[in-house]
Amino acid sequence: MLYKRSSELFAEAEKVIPGGVNSPVRAFKGVGGTPLFLKSAKGQWLFDEDGNKFLDYINSWGPMILGHAYEPVVEAVIEKAKLGTSFGAPTKLETEIASLAVSMVPNIDKIRFVNSGTEACMSAVRLARGYTNRNKVIKFAGCYHGHSDSFLIQAGSGLSTFGVPNSPGVTPGTAQDTLLATYNDINSVSELIDANKDEIAAIIIEPVAGNMGCIPPKDGFLSDLRTLCDDNGILLIFDEVMTGFRLARGGAQELFNINADIVTYGKVIGGGLPVGAFAARSEIMDHLSPAGSVYQAGTLSGNPLAMAAGLAMLQALESDLEIYNRLEQKTAYLENGMREELTSANINYTINRVGSMISVHFDKDSVVDFKSAGKGDNDTFKKFFHGLLENGVYIAPSAYETWFISDALTYEDLDATIAAVGKVARTL
Repeated sequence: MLYKRSSELFAEAEKVIPGGVNSPVRAFKGVGGTPLFLKSAKGQWLFDEDGNKFLDYINSWGPMILGHAYEPVVEAVIEKAKLGTSFGAPTKLETEIASLAVSMVPNIDKIRFVNSGTEACMSAVRLARGYTNRNKVIKFAGCYHGHSDSFLIQAGSGLSTFGVPNSPGVTPGTAQDTLLATYNDINSVSELIDANKDEIAAIIIEPVAGNMGCIPPKDGFLSDLRTLCDDNGILLIFDEVMTGFRLARGGAQELFNINADIVTYGKVIGGGLPVGAFAARSEIMDHLSPAGSVYQAGTLSGNPLAMAAGLAMLQALESDLEIYNRLEQKTAYLENGMREELTSANINYTINRVGSMISVHFDKDSVVDFKSAGKGDNDTFKKFFHGLLENGVYIAPSAYETWFISDALTYEDLDATIAAVGKVARTL
């Protein structure tokens, strides 16, 4: 395929935008080459500025669960835009989507909307600290909760040490309140709790990790976390920015039958527009201003366009009784087909999948945490990525990102993708 126009546009963008992109992974640094500049999308298809088209397995990093330009969402946004795009004042639409979200998700009474997943996670941690009157937070290596300072932390010299900043601009003082555990390793969490008795406000986790590839929780891991939190007065925060309304109507809480104390949302809940949210039981949420003393605000929070898109999306998911079964079946079909092709090509690989989240790791060993995800053969992944791109299949341009399946994909599309995987695998 030719990417002449994308190359020209990227060169122009680099002159006025840092790195030429507004979010780093888009720059293709993880795979090399020039990023695609997209012009439009419809259903399962992406169209770039050079006139190429691709089957999409990113789906705007998750929200396009029903495909691009889904008609009810588009119509809802258009109609609301005609009435005004932002008021900075309450609208009944906010209550409508809040009521629907609360009715779909177990264990939450109230929800507040913000503008991104980063805002949601940042606000959830502030709320947890305000509720518990404690300062420290445990996160897991490889889990991404947005780019706020508290989350850009890497490991110290041992499990009981404080974190250190992982990005310039993050102060050591901020890092000292963030403790780093190992995903799927409950002992690493227990050691941190023992070393910081009565100081930990919350444990925040992606219940299914999506930023080191798709990594499921081991059996019993989430329930053990729940027990540790209950025994130590710690709030459990599920970051469901990716998994919320994607893995089930009630998200990971419903799928794994585990109740978190605070849950964060993004992606699907906004129907493709910039939206985040965090939710909990009333006793926790009522600590938020103006009902309580924990301050959080946003001029564009709950703006009509985002609320209209999100409401249309949630209504579609709530009314379609088979949507999650279809997504499960389609993604399982893709997984089985790719396994056959990669095995026949004698490639070392591991495929992880939960519902409509899936990833391919080029390593024969199990991928269960950030360390094991890092053992994959990234050179092979780069070739795999570009090979699929040349065959009209667009996957995440990073070995550390999950793929997201949309219901717009047909079995004919899945067969074409499986054939492309086989064709590329034989060249690796």
